[in-house]
Amino acid sequence: ACRIIFHTQIYFRGRAGHPDGLSCSFFVKITLLGLRRAGVENKSVFLQYNLKENRVMKILAVGMNYAKHNKELDGTLYKPEEPVIFAKPDSALLKDGKPFFIPDFTKQCDYETELVIRICRLGKNIAPRFAYRYYDAVTVGIDFTARDLQRKFRKEGLPWELCKGFDSSAAIGDFVSKEELPDIQQIPFHLDIDGHTVQEGYSGDMLFAVDELIAYVSRFYTLKIGDLLFTGTPSGVGPVAVGQHLQGYIQERKVLDFNVR
Repeated sequence: ACRIIFHTQIYFRGRAGHPDGLSCSFFVKITLLGLRRAGVENKSVFLQYNLKENRVMKILAVGMNYAKHNKELDGTLYKPEEPVIFAKPDSALLKDGKPFFIPDFTKQCDYETELVIRICRLGKNIAPRFAYRYYDAVTVGIDFTARDLQRKFRKEGLPWELCKGFDSSAAIGDFVSKEELPDIQQIPFHLDIDGHTVQEGYSGDMLFAVDELIAYVSRFYTLKIGDLLFTGTPSGVGPVAVGQHLQGYIQERKVLDFNVR
């Protein structure tokens, strides 16, 4: 018999341009000691964890950022004086094509298709002219909303967290580098359900542009690497049903693909 000891070492690999001093990734070296007594050389295993790809700090979202969507909800082309911001907990995140399960506390769970921005730098009180430096990739996401609860909460003047921030309510697809796309305010996107397009959007129709949103939210929140910003939904929202297949596209590039259960 022999005793096996796990000896763990963590190595940080830095990269220039990260103002918070955090590295983009770190390596964990696990060495199995004591094997030599059994006639086996000590073994080391390296595991790499990429902070930028896997760590989500917070999920911020924008409401009422498309005039036609505001009309379909409230009957008027209403424009807020300032962006309407709310947050979702990290438990709301749904990714990697995992299925969405309709919660049992709502009778109408709606999809809201949105462009989602990924934050890549630490920032606070960011000027609009510098905001483009603070995000590096875009995807399509679904802001699932318990619409019946939202109507109730809005009528009573209550917060939206329960109808917007429940588990798996923030579905995201694969990210596309912004360098592969045209201007951030010239991006068409759409959602297909069972092969039929049900919602289409164009980032140029936003009431508050992406850079404005970055600057605005950074007044209140320190933005960190891995934060996500849902930028609002265009018109065409609607309920989902068990058995449906949802696919989201940036231009004609499919980035989101999952089923409803």
